[in-house]
Amino acid sequence: MANPDYEKIWQTVRLIPVGKIACYGQVADLAGLPGRARMVGRALGDAPSTMEVPWHRVINSQGKISFPIGSEHFEKQKGLLQSEDVVVINGRIKLGQFQWQPDLAELLFTLKY
Repeated sequence: MANPDYEKIWQTVRLIPVGKIACYGQVADLAGLPGRARMVGRALGDAPSTMEVPWHRVINSQGKISFPIGSEHFEKQKGLLQSEDVVVINGRIKLGQFQWQPDLAELLFTLKY
């Protein structure tokens, strides 16, 4: 059985729409786990391969992909984001343009925490 906090994180990340990104801290806040940004990273790394969690839509608070530029994981995340029409330049995504900002209805009726 998975860590219940990880379940909250996975459920929250599944709500990020195609073509949008969220920051680790934002996911933690929306999952009811404020201040647990690092836990979000661990949870994404531990997500079962059978579970469809769009991990690639989560980036750091500076708007950057967290993997080292040029690494296999960096290239995979960049490619997945670009396939969803998210613009990635030098590993950076413009938060103002692509960050997921759930509206009141999403906050009240879709997010559980």
